Amino acid sequence: MDIDLIITLSLYTGLAGTYLLVLPAGIYFYLNQRWYDASSIERLLMYFMVFWCFPGMLLLAPFINLRPKPRQI
Repeated sequence: MDIDLIITLSLYTGLAGTYLLVLPAGIYFYLNQRWYDASSIERLLMYFMVFWCFPGMLLLAPFINLRPKPRQI
């Protein structure tokens, strides 16, 4: 195989993995930490990031549990 083809395929694979797995996982972690404490501008940024990484969010959604924390009585 040509070295340029290998570099191109590895670059596309890395970018696709970042877009479909790494960014959505980071967004899910951030949403889980800041959902109840976010300001309005921060919440707008959260919604934009979810919209921007929507395919990856759908890909990771079945494996993530975002239930609310139990209440203390």
